[in-house]
Amino acid sequence: MAIPPLPSILFEPLVHSALAEDLGRAGDLTGDAVVPAGLHAEMTFVARQPGVIAGFDLAALAFRLMDPAIALRIARPDGSAVDAGEAIAIVSGPARGLLSAERTALNFLCHLSGIATATAVMVEAVKGHKAKIVCTRKTTPGLRAVEKYAVRAGGGSNHRFGLDDAILIKDNHIAIAGGVHSAVERARAHAGHMVKIEVEVDTLDQLEEALSLRVDAVLLDNMTPDELAHAVRLVGGRAVTEASGRITPETASAIAASGVDLISVGWITHSAPVLDIGLDVLAKG
Repeated sequence: MAIPPLPSILFEPLVHSALAEDLGRAGDLTGDAVVPAGLHAEMTFVARQPGVIAGFDLAALAFRLMDPAIALRIARPDGSAVDAGEAIAIVSGPARGLLSAERTALNFLCHLSGIATATAVMVEAVKGHKAKIVCTRKTTPGLRAVEKYAVRAGGGSNHRFGLDDAILIKDNHIAIAGGVHSAVERARAHAGHMVKIEVEVDTLDQLEEALSLRVDAVLLDNMTPDELAHAVRLVGGRAVTEASGRITPETASAIAASGVDLISVGWITHSAPVLDIGLDVLAKG
């Protein structure tokens, strides 16, 4: 399924900043010294390991900002599952520009493809159940929009994009407010009519209290599959159910089998390993 692209205005500052950081105060000393002016080259992106691709728009922009004459032809677009050794795109144009933008393009592409790949692993782990895999706000500062895009490319869904999306009352909010009831009542008095309220609960007693207050969603934190199944039965469709707490591909299936609607996973953005992608020279002239 095609992934709707991000508006370029959301990632242009990221790519511009990354290139400026790399070029520093004097530009690409190595490229200017070693690569003859006027030389053109053609290079291919190759997946060194299997995974799911995300981030080509950022890679393309890195090359375009470096030299508008560079062209990128994508064979395996974002959201594509690829095999090790598979050629996924070809980039061609002035060789100096290609080499100067290479690392920035690969940094974005490998990082975001790693997130998409990690997400796809989790999505596969809950296949056959209704639960959706969602990300969290545990993202790299400044990269939230593109990292959450990568989650979508991997087949996952997004939780809140920020503190202004919805009200999520967590354990520390409850502790400071003096309890679930107090926290929810204050939230309801403050929230606009379009804002939903979710409450994090650690126990079934807390869950019953939250349900009595007619919240929109409940975050069931660090519960066992049996506890989650019990919680889902208590909810009985009255609220969206979300499981969280150190969930891995090995534990995800049992958690999904409890009947929860969502499984939120922080590590797919904050700790996903990069997908190894190389850029190899095909021709020069």
